[in-house]
Amino acid sequence: MGEAACSTAPANVQATFLGALLLAMVWPLLAPGSASANAIAPHEWPAQFEGRLLRPLALSPVEQRFAEDFPGRLGRFTDGQRSIVLRQVLRPTRKLHPAEDCFRAVGYRVEQTQLRKRVGAEGLQRCFVVTRDGVKLQVCDYIQDAAGQSFSDTSAWYWSALSGRSTGPWLAVTLASSLP
Repeated sequence: MGEAACSTAPANVQATFLGALLLAMVWPLLAPGSASANAIAPHEWPAQFEGRLLRPLALSPVEQRFAEDFPGRLGRFTDGQRSIVLRQVLRPTRKLHPAEDCFRAVGYRVEQTQLRKRVGAEGLQRCFVVTRDGVKLQVCDYIQDAAGQSFSDTSAWYWSALSGRSTGPWLAVTLASSLP
């Protein structure tokens, strides 16, 4: 996994980042769906993200186990500068959490949380800086629904999706890049 990680961040940081995301996403309980709701049609990830070519990265064994129980698909990529985690979500779920919670759960200090305009798209994303053991990353995340509506708050997305005001499938995006 180390060589496949984004070249701008140490491999152990990338592994911790992905492990933190997965750990925080599996904590809450969700009532099991029907077999047909859990069936997933083949999905193809985009070749580009924000105008940059994506290179797929292998999921770790922990990510693979998590993906087996996630109501959608999980993909990990790099664009050569950032680590990008994409989650296609097929139904409202409490297994999707803010990246801030994931980083806090594994001992990162979270600072400078703010909303920023998404690059090349409408809507906002939640961005913050995390530090631990001398490693400093900028992380941004958001969720986009099938109609293009963007959510910077996971709870707002969940209730909007559960009530039917937002329709899926949804794409949850987490971006992480090294800071000096």
